Amino acid sequence: MSNTVKTVLLVTHPTRPEAISTANDLAKLLIAKGITVYSTIKTDGATEFKGSDQIDLSVVLGGDGTMLRAAELFRGKQVPILGINLGHVGFLAEIERPSLDEIVKAIATGSFSIEERMSLNYQLLRNEKIIQTGWALNEVLVERNDHQMIDLFVQIDHRPLSRWWCDAVICATPTGSTAYAYSAGGPVVWPEVDALVLLPLAAHALFSKPMVVSPKSEIAIDLESDSADLNADGIRRTKLQRNDRVVLTSDKEDVLLAHIKGATFTDRIVAKFKLPVEGWRGE
Repeated sequence: MSNTVKTVLLVTHPTRPEAISTANDLAKLLIAKGITVYSTIKTDGATEFKGSDQIDLSVVLGGDGTMLRAAELFRGKQVPILGINLGHVGFLAEIERPSLDEIVKAIATGSFSIEERMSLNYQLLRNEKIIQTGWALNEVLVERNDHQMIDLFVQIDHRPLSRWWCDAVICATPTGSTAYAYSAGGPVVWPEVDALVLLPLAAHALFSKPMVVSPKSEIAIDLESDSADLNADGIRRTKLQRNDRVVLTSDKEDVLLAHIKGATFTDRIVAKFKLPVEGWRGE
């Protein structure tokens, strides 16, 4: 993929003053370099973005939630997403906030790297017919929607695994392993590892440990309670009925993340959790 950038979309958190002011400043600098700038909110000098506009690079000014929004905008379009850290260290944006001059120079010269991130596909079957399909970058949950726990029957590769009376079952990508799945006690999976994480929440069962599953596997979750919710990345929610089946597989479409600085995932873990590495004598 070429790193030549002629058009940029600014995806800006609409209620964060710092994100809005940074978008205004960045748009002026990019336009001065001859780059056409589109924006998801009103931004000085930028054109309002329409879904049909041809975009070479998306720059996100916000948190990981805004990154997910950008990923949604460019689903299937192979547009790299560059996340700018505005004070809260996440796992998708740059660790350290680059200066505006650094950002503009990297975009104008194409001097950024591109990383492929696995995504997750789901199908919702009702009465053995597919009634909905969708995807997630972080995770898909089948979760309770009231005070009652739910009864789920889980199968992997067309073989029964377990029945769980639980709050939810999470299926996460390596990217999502540091999101909800991590908070629920799941493992941290390096992005280069092709795998899916499967774990139940608050399961009444002797076996309810987190599992790392092959990306070639098919995970099926049957709902044996009256109702539940299907939740993809906290963005897409669907009401489920008794006997609905959710089928999960790794998706063919990767999400492309752009990086100006070559921080490793280890660096991101250390920065996010402020791990004690003082005194390290490496280079």
